[in-house]
Amino acid sequence: SAINFLERLCLTWMFFFMMCVAERTYKQRFLFAKLFSHITSARKARKYEIPHFRLKKVENIKIWLSLRSYLKRRGPQRSVDVVVSSIFLLALSIAFICCAQVLKGHKTFLNAAYNWEFLIWEAALLLFLLRLGSLGSETNKKYSNISILLTEQINLYLKMEKKPNKKEQLSLVNNVLKLSTKLLKELDTPFRLYGLTMNPLIYNITRVVILSAVSGVVSDLLGFNIRV
Repeated sequence: SAINFLERLCLTWMFFFMMCVAERTYKQRFLFAKLFSHITSARKARKYEIPHFRLKKVENIKIWLSLRSYLKRRGPQRSVDVVVSSIFLLALSIAFICCAQVLKGHKTFLNAAYNWEFLIWEAALLLFLLRLGSLGSETNKKYSNISILLTEQINLYLKMEKKPNKKEQLSLVNNVLKLSTKLLKELDTPFRLYGLTMNPLIYNITRVVILSAVSGVVSDLLGFNIRV
């Protein structure tokens, strides 16, 4: 019993350590995205002590796009994705096991100690998944903030009125900004956790199995058949 407890404790510590590493990586990505969104603002750049430049030249736009691409790829990618996939799969597996146990006997479900352990694991994994999902979504919002390009376009139009002699040069920059806006809208996709969501076939099979189990649990608890 002592060896079994130590093994379980070590495995739990290792798994939660990997989850903490994944969360730290997501926090770093969010920090880079946040600072990147402040580059074109003089006030915010001064506040966070980062370089500042305006997108009023084609060269600056090229640097801005290259920096954006570099920051999005910076840091560990594959290893963190494997950890997040493992959390996602484990949470789904525990949810399916709990549903099966409830269908087997919902009145005696909480009498078993291992069911309490399953519930604790499921709650912890869901908290981590919610945290990672929140950080990932916020990071994508920072990188997909098209309002920065729209603001620069407005500034260019105002500058055209003040400096008509540079209208041709500013029009070229404005066209590049419009193409960059369209490009970002085409390339950027909503954030989604890795794992089953990346494989449509496995995702659909898992969705059917999980929804069937949840439907059975709800029907058993409410006393009548229900289809989810």
